[in-house]
Amino acid sequence: MDGPAVRVLVVDDDVSLRLLCRVNLELEGFVVREASTIAEADAAVAKERPDVVLLDVHLQADDTRELLQRLRAAGIPVALVTGSADLDDYRGAADALLGKPFEPQTLVETARRLARVDG
Repeated sequence: MDGPAVRVLVVDDDVSLRLLCRVNLELEGFVVREASTIAEADAAVAKERPDVVLLDVHLQADDTRELLQRLRAAGIPVALVTGSADLDDYRGAADALLGKPFEPQTLVETARRLARVDG
């Protein structure tokens, strides 16, 4: 990618999934931050505004809808990540949906599209 690095915040309570996202995105030139809770996500956004957020629908027992609303109100593109069998429940709630499991290339393409970066 040319120009300044795109900052992606990965919000997921699954350490393995965060690692998968980090490795694949960093290999493509993205700068990746991670959060495993809503509080960590809020702190990360306050510290450095991300260009894109990948947000797991379910963070342990926490409902991420309020965080999603705050991110979207701030104009930050959000891709919801879910293992739910019914993706239709989440259509229109975010800028993109990623169903688990997803291909690494789909992850990268989604981040590029939301950040409006040419690949």
